[in-house]
Amino acid sequence: MKFRQAAFKDIDMMAEIRLSVVENVLSDPSKITRKMYEDYLDRRGRGWVCELDNKVIGFSYADREVNSIWALFVLREYEGIGVGKGLIQLATCWLFDLGAKKVTLDTEANTRADIFYKSQGWTREGMKNEHEVTYSLLCAHMPNK
Repeated sequence: MKFRQAAFKDIDMMAEIRLSVVENVLSDPSKITRKMYEDYLDRRGRGWVCELDNKVIGFSYADREVNSIWALFVLREYEGIGVGKGLIQLATCWLFDLGAKKVTLDTEANTRADIFYKSQGWTREGMKNEHEVTYSLLCAHMPNK
């Protein structure tokens, strides 16, 4: 497995991974545009990918404007081998290195992602709306930091 900073050439595969999920499904996939992926790589933040055998199998995006994780997705067949953990650590470390004291993210409640963030030391702050929960991570609580 190899982690690296995402590039524009990765956007098509990242979009494919995002649309392949069975939880946290987009109600309207057209709301996430190629321009949004580009903005998060070029202006708003930074992205990372994990490759295995030269195939992108997961990605994360950090939004420096609001100190949040905009995306973390892993192909289901590669879950449980450290891909998500590595990607979330890259994103949160980058935000903390920029001076963030707290990083947040939203995910669908009662999903594998919900369980994953708890297991990584994130604090469940409460329900954002009927379906989503907000998590936060303080710099002092960053695993392995």
